[in-house]
Amino acid sequence: MQQEKSKKQPLYVIILLILAAEAVFILPFVLQRIFRTTFLESFSITDTQLGSCFAAYGTVALVSYLFGGPLADKFKPNILMSVALILTGLGGFYLATYPSLVNLHILYGFWGFTTIFLFWAAMIKATRIWGGSNKQGIAFGFLDGGRGLVAALFGSIGVVIFSLFITKDIELTSIGERRLAFKEVIFYTSISVMCIGFIVFFFLKFKNDKDIASEELSKLLTLDNFKLVLKFRAVWLLMIIILCAYYGYKMTDLFSKYAEQVMGYNKIEAAKVGTSLLYMRPVIGIVIGLLADRTRATLWIVIGFLLMTMTSLIFYLGIIDDSTTLLFILSIGTMALGVYSARVLYFATLEEAKIPLAVTGTAVGFISIVGYTPDIFAGLVMGYFLDANEGALGLQHAFGVMGLFTFVGLIASYMFYKHSKSN
Repeated sequence: MQQEKSKKQPLYVIILLILAAEAVFILPFVLQRIFRTTFLESFSITDTQLGSCFAAYGTVALVSYLFGGPLADKFKPNILMSVALILTGLGGFYLATYPSLVNLHILYGFWGFTTIFLFWAAMIKATRIWGGSNKQGIAFGFLDGGRGLVAALFGSIGVVIFSLFITKDIELTSIGERRLAFKEVIFYTSISVMCIGFIVFFFLKFKNDKDIASEELSKLLTLDNFKLVLKFRAVWLLMIIILCAYYGYKMTDLFSKYAEQVMGYNKIEAAKVGTSLLYMRPVIGIVIGLLADRTRATLWIVIGFLLMTMTSLIFYLGIIDDSTTLLFILSIGTMALGVYSARVLYFATLEEAKIPLAVTGTAVGFISIVGYTPDIFAGLVMGYFLDANEGALGLQHAFGVMGLFTFVGLIASYMFYKHSKSN
């Protein structure tokens, strides 16, 4: 019944969800993706040490997924999401002080709590409610595609701010000058994230909002719901699919580094490569979402993994260098198509798998415990290969590991597709 009521939710709701869903991750993830070498220089850390910060984030997130899921089944999304955004933004002000490595680990652990325990499952459930029973593909397509656009806009504005505070050629600047410019980027980003938090609190409202968190749902903090979720084979397959696809998504962090170290781009040009990749995400998200609603979401996840596996093999073989610019651009495009196709449709499959709406938060939390463990180890694995091997060789090894993950994901997604089709 609740699913039926949620078919015609206001358009501004999904817009707010898109804005909030990416804003909360800008500080922990997007800034270092776009300004990776500047980030490392500014904090005087290595790729492995940055990976250990992500491990701290992922460790806290691991516990947060489990308990944050039932929390989302109890409280309204606007309350949880707004508090998460405001606290995350406050963490950004501390980031701008350039804390020590130990304190940076603590900050990333804090962000693991704010972005996951308070935010993640609430955001997924709110999107599922907006999509209703027959628009899950487009709902999650809008969500992830829109998130890409928001990330790209934040990235572009960040590059502009960074450029404004660089008064001479980037190659002639000192690390100290780049640190000051990057501090301004962090500062303005933090203000924006907090402002979005206040907007979400006051304006993220659903039709029949009183039904979303009721006395009936307060009973959901029980083991019975976990037992119900465990009965679905799709839940176990989705764990593997998300784990492999999310590892592939984490690898997009390296494209700006690849552009700088292998293709010979300068720091601003490399940052623009990372930003341009984000602009592909909204187009892919919306198109794939529409196609998924007309076919099957699981089919497009299979296609996405196939593209990721093929492209990671190309990077692993080392045939892309500064003499093959066109191949570099095409490979980034193909990788983006594969990564975002799978990412868009993670949770659109919940409807296809017939998982009850009332336990969406619990299901999302349980699936995410395994699915998002790359937050713990992906950065460490990438950092190990990048620090152990200079330049192109380290990047090749990192993409080789990605190819193994995406191949496993290809098998799991095909099994999910067959299982879904038979049902």
